[in-house]
Amino acid sequence: MNGISPGSRGLYGITVAAEMAGVGEQTLRLYERRGLLTPLRTAGGTRRYSDDDVTVLIRVVELLAEGLNLAGVGRVLALEASNRQLRAHLARLIDADREPHN
Repeated sequence: MNGISPGSRGLYGITVAAEMAGVGEQTLRLYERRGLLTPLRTAGGTRRYSDDDVTVLIRVVELLAEGLNLAGVGRVLALEASNRQLRAHLARLIDADREPHN
């Protein structure tokens, strides 16, 4: 295994990713400039979007539809990522506590 999770591999070009998320290509470029996502790049500089990127794009569309602006969307995405990390850390702590102690 190369250490890259299956969901983070760059699989889709910008046209396909835009279609999957229901937005335009220029919109994807705007989201990238605003730091909402960072697609992988080929050696030639072509954007390659992963399943994880498409999931983020769909979440951005949902948050915008709820009335947030791009700055708010960025903050929500950051808080959601932090929450996932904290939950994973908590789960590891709980698992470690359940292990028998010698």
